[in-house]
Amino acid sequence: MKCVKCGSDKVDAKNYGRKAGTGIGVVAGAAGGYAGAGSGAASGAAAGAALGSFIPVVGNLVGATVGGIAGGIIGAFTGGTVGGVAGAKVGEIIDNNVLDNCVCLSCGHSFTKN
Repeated sequence: MKCVKCGSDKVDAKNYGRKAGTGIGVVAGAAGGYAGAGSGAASGAAAGAALGSFIPVVGNLVGATVGGIAGGIIGAFTGGTVGGVAGAKVGEIIDNNVLDNCVCLSCGHSFTKN
């Protein structure tokens, strides 16, 4: 790619939209994943309780607690990952179509890729 102003081939991408989209997506996805983790935590608690039943009396409580916490954490991580990937894709589209994403390192001119 060459600068549209000076013709230099020293061009870099700013990727502001992608960076912002990724950050927003991770936070929103993690929050959504954690909020929706109730079902994941319930499943984790049920699995933990089932596995914990092999240890009399305390096993169910410990298994359910550890399973519930693990389900919530896994929900938040999964949501954050999915949100980050989706946010990066949206940000990339914005970078390529809306923002002046390219910058010439020789003259400092910013321009779109297309």
